[in-house]
Amino acid sequence: MKIINKTYRFRLFPTKEQEVLLNKHFGCVRYVYNHFLNERKEQYQANKKSDNYYKQAADLTKLKNEEDTKWLKEVNSQSLQFALRSLDTAFLNFFRGNAQFPKFKSKKRKNTFTIPQSGKIEDGKIIIPKFKDGIKVKLHREVKGKIGKMTITKTPTGKYYVSIFTEQIIDELPKTGKQVGIDLGLKDFVITSDNKKFKNNRYITKYTKQLKKAQRHLSRKQKGSNGFEKQKLKVAKIHEKIANCRLDTLHKVSKELVKSYDLISVEDLNVKGMIKNRKLSKHIADASWGKFVTLLQYKCDWYGKELVKVNRFYPSSKTCSECGWINQELKLSDREWTCNSCGAIHDRDLNASKNILKEGLKIISAGTVDYTDGDLNDASVKKHKSVKSEAQPISFAVGG
Repeated sequence: MKIINKTYRFRLFPTKEQEVLLNKHFGCVRYVYNHFLNERKEQYQANKKSDNYYKQAADLTKLKNEEDTKWLKEVNSQSLQFALRSLDTAFLNFFRGNAQFPKFKSKKRKNTFTIPQSGKIEDGKIIIPKFKDGIKVKLHREVKGKIGKMTITKTPTGKYYVSIFTEQIIDELPKTGKQVGIDLGLKDFVITSDNKKFKNNRYITKYTKQLKKAQRHLSRKQKGSNGFEKQKLKVAKIHEKIANCRLDTLHKVSKELVKSYDLISVEDLNVKGMIKNRKLSKHIADASWGKFVTLLQYKCDWYGKELVKVNRFYPSSKTCSECGWINQELKLSDREWTCNSCGAIHDRDLNASKNILKEGLKIISAGTVDYTDGDLNDASVKKHKSVKSEAQPISFAVGG
């Protein structure tokens, strides 16, 4: 058994009066975040320093008592404090070199606010401060464990959702005694070393015609008109459908792999760099390899399985999985090739997944290898520290 952090996401159905109050929360939280971000930005530009959370929390109390901003008292004070916490975290990440300088929040994007504590579920409703009658929620699964914070979100399509963060105990999945290497691709989404293939559904391609038509109609509308807003909503709904279908597939494939294998070896792809390829960028973004590996990682941690990341410079496609000879002439367009050393005929993706498994097992036993420039058929490799993934507690996963 293991203690994990798990998040449940449910659709909310507020009344008209509750919608007004929810939108006040979104607006007030956004105002507080942007107001104090502006203060910190001016301070940073002046002397490369800025106020911390505690100083700004005291200033927030003063701000709520000012005549021009006393409307801030109409919303949950904990949510305003949490906005300051989020801003402080954003600055800490910036100063540590882990993120860019914090940006201002826009109401045109996804609106959110968080209730750090005091949230609960009763009689098909969520009970949070300022909403004493509760907001109707569609619970499609049982919420297990201790409830922590709740985050309310309004999507661009006007739907409301609640993300409920919990701490709970789960049982590890039964051991299968199986190990697998997986190659992530565009023709097939996942190809395993035991020759299982998971289809790449290409959701953007599937909805391209529908999306282009909706966007074309939007471009013909007068910006700001009722027709423009209605058409904008139609475009947003198509984007939402694509995102939901994609995430559903990622969850299903990752869960099946974690159930079936005790060890999963995967290449540590540089997705940001690969997206710079103009011809393939749309398809690579649609595949969501980075998100998929993130799901694999936390599910392996949850259920007692192991995920190993193989160095991205390891020539998995070029290496013969039978004898180890490396085909320096292999092109991206070559889907099959024959080894000049042993004569083995390889399917490019299946061969890569077999090599990824072998390299993952090497990492487990003796660390990894760093591939340098030069002739890879020579012994031009050197040992360095393992890139085996460290299990991290995940608190933002949806479902399981």
